[in-house]
Amino acid sequence: MLQKSRIFLFGFALLTFMPTFAHSNNTGSQSSFTEAEVLTKAEGLMGSSAAGLAKAIERAFSDLGAPNAFIEGEEFGGAMMIGLRYGEGYLNLRSGQTRKIFWQGPSVGWDVGGHASKVITLVYNLKNSEDIFRRFPGVDGSLYFFAGVSLNYQTAGDVILAPIRTGVGMRWGANIGYLHYNKEHSWFPF
Repeated sequence: MLQKSRIFLFGFALLTFMPTFAHSNNTGSQSSFTEAEVLTKAEGLMGSSAAGLAKAIERAFSDLGAPNAFIEGEEFGGAMMIGLRYGEGYLNLRSGQTRKIFWQGPSVGWDVGGHASKVITLVYNLKNSEDIFRRFPGVDGSLYFFAGVSLNYQTAGDVILAPIRTGVGMRWGANIGYLHYNKEHSWFPF
């Protein structure tokens, strides 16, 4: 019975929080980053030996097209059914402009463990850099011991985020939550 309720909750979360991708299927232009550019940047941040990194980036490009911005940074978090996640990095725009950015957020679900990750988040439909500073709900799943790569999608309005994480730690489970992106660091997770 517990297994069925987990499957139901996970399915409900996917249907509720997953974005509709039809409006974001741009294939690349001068206002967006190419797959090769993102892979080069990700390998520089995460190391070219990160297993699955190229596949995760390829999957995001296949699902959503080319991003018009990306965030590169680091985060850490932990969970014991209720979790917290904190991170910081830089928002990179196609124009060459960069902005410091912070994020934090709570989660709830069947999720246990802790992690420290390097993150590259592909950003879609960002018309103004101020549009990133809000809450982005999402569903996340993790299953790794000592190292792993994950990809999930978050959406708020027209803006879609695709965080790709390579991390170390021990984490297992699935959760529902959100990340709140800010201009300043905050320990308050909400």
